[in-house]
Amino acid sequence: MNDDACPFGACDGTGFVIDEVTRVATPCRCRPARVERRRSRKLSAVIPRKYRGVSFDRPPVSDMHEPIVRPVRHFVRALDDNLDQGRGLWLYGSVGTGKTTLAMLVSKAALDAGRAVAIYSLPRLLAEIRATFEADADGSYVGFLDRLAAVDLLHIDDVGAEKTSEWVLEQLYAIVNARYEEERSIVITTNLERDDLATQITERTVSRLEEMCTVVPLFGEDARKQVA
Repeated sequence: MNDDACPFGACDGTGFVIDEVTRVATPCRCRPARVERRRSRKLSAVIPRKYRGVSFDRPPVSDMHEPIVRPVRHFVRALDDNLDQGRGLWLYGSVGTGKTTLAMLVSKAALDAGRAVAIYSLPRLLAEIRATFEADADGSYVGFLDRLAAVDLLHIDDVGAEKTSEWVLEQLYAIVNARYEEERSIVITTNLERDDLATQITERTVSRLEEMCTVVPLFGEDARKQVA
């Protein structure tokens, strides 16, 4: 999708509609999305090479059992409404069951729709937060958290895989709570079941994720071992 093109066909790509008679410019309907995309450009919004061709019609997704894929398919079909309402997905299961693939499919659909997306594994996200915190540049830490709170979709992989500390728990809670309060969508993947995840990242964080997300359990053998 061309970022400069107006999805409503109302403006010339500037985010403003100009009245040909009065020559007065008024904000186009596409302007809020443009502003959010500009704010999120310093975040990671790149689909990793391994997942760039993900599709419901191709393996490994096409080889998954339909009851597992169905909630994700429904989420993508109503993507704009789900993102506008701040609804998300929580995918959990053992290693190699396709959690990341399905999450990347959602993120790819959001990017293709012109929405602002940030994609991180939790260890990498925490490393970037720590870097901005330690850099001590004016507004860098708060600005980074604000951008994480503002994107249409925040995709976090491997929740629960990080080494737990008070600092880690506070950062994760701050991110989830900011999106909870702003009614912004989040997609997470984790190997841990609900209670184990609550033990790892605290009950208050998990309770917010539960309210924000549809839980999608994935079961089966490690597909990576089968390919090997």
